[in-house]
Amino acid sequence: MLDAIKQKLADEVGLLNHELQVTLPEALKRALAMGDLKENGDYHAALERQGFVQARLSHLRGRLAKLSQVDLTKIPTDRVGLGSRVVVLDLVTKAKEKYALVIPDAMDFDGEQISVASPLGKGLLGKQVGEVAVVQLPNGVRQLKLLELKTFYDHDIEEKPA
Repeated sequence: MLDAIKQKLADEVGLLNHELQVTLPEALKRALAMGDLKENGDYHAALERQGFVQARLSHLRGRLAKLSQVDLTKIPTDRVGLGSRVVVLDLVTKAKEKYALVIPDAMDFDGEQISVASPLGKGLLGKQVGEVAVVQLPNGVRQLKLLELKTFYDHDIEEKPA
């Protein structure tokens, strides 16, 4: 899981580095060749894009550094933690819901993934099957009973060929 996230971020870093070192300098050269820079929209757009790319690269490098510091041995084997997949029962609506707890960089917004940094993710962290998480959300308090749990380690076992 973490290796895939690191690869995704590294791929984006590679694309942005190419843009910063090849594409944007060419665009700036073309804009400079047009003359007067005060009213040169291409020049100002390229400079603005250059600033954005530099900021995004800085952010991605920081995320990669933090991901490298994640200690997988500290992920619990019997409680909800990073990489867990859970089934919960909303005690008010009686609806069952499935969630996968991921880091924000791994989210694909398919409806089942939640960030471990979100209020819902924080409320579920550390819970065991049978426990109730009381979660304060912007639209009110939710009580979710943990029915099923597959941890990061369970997925690892399932994905490895026999």
